[in-house]
Amino acid sequence: MKAPAAVAVITGASAGIGAQFARQLSMRGHRLVLVARRKDRLDSLAAELGNARAVEIDLGKAGAAAKLMRDIEQAGETVDLLVNNAGFGLHGRFAKADAKRLRQMVDLNCGTLTDLCRAVLPAMVERRSGAILNVASTAAFQPGPGMAVYFATKAYVLSLSEALHEEVRRAGVKVVALCPGPTKTEFGEVAGFKGNGAFDRWAMDAPSVVRAALHALDRNKAVVVPGALNKVGAFSTRLAPRALLRKITAAIKF
Repeated sequence: MKAPAAVAVITGASAGIGAQFARQLSMRGHRLVLVARRKDRLDSLAAELGNARAVEIDLGKAGAAAKLMRDIEQAGETVDLLVNNAGFGLHGRFAKADAKRLRQMVDLNCGTLTDLCRAVLPAMVERRSGAILNVASTAAFQPGPGMAVYFATKAYVLSLSEALHEEVRRAGVKVVALCPGPTKTEFGEVAGFKGNGAFDRWAMDAPSVVRAALHALDRNKAVVVPGALNKVGAFSTRLAPRALLRKITAAIKF
């Protein structure tokens, strides 16, 4: 019987950090499964890379993770690397936010990410090889007035990733949380703050973020924060009182 083909699965692969993961992993020789809603972009990226296939799926919908895993199984593939990059944020006060969109954010950023981790991890542990890279954010290190739910979802991703890292590291499986700060992608436009001062001043480019993430994955570093300024900011949250942190975040003009 032919052995399943090992693949790297990248969610949210149609643009930004996800597309950069695809390009850099392709250069490392990985066979790729690119997952997102915008199939035209996925098809274009798959054609560019030559060692990838596109899966059009809305990961925010109920049962999406199971649907994706069925597709992978039917294609005769096994997941060697999972990059959980799909997610979005919303800027604005919680009391005025669209309730449906808030729940969609939680379902995608936390729910589907958890489902996919649970779907691939048992086989990785059994094989004693494999890796998961979950995209969190520097938002994970403090409460976020003005983006309350987004910050909370990323805190969940960070906490889950660190716990899984410790659970499976002796089984030869890697789990890494990537915590980028502002990055030059479509994220800010979707969230509602691109073009404002703080974002423009601090944003890193996506290729640099991904290079840092893959370097950390090679070393199985539990948490990686790309960029010197972002590292200082993340470290400072350990020292500052929570009351001060939330006031500082609330004062930032996105």
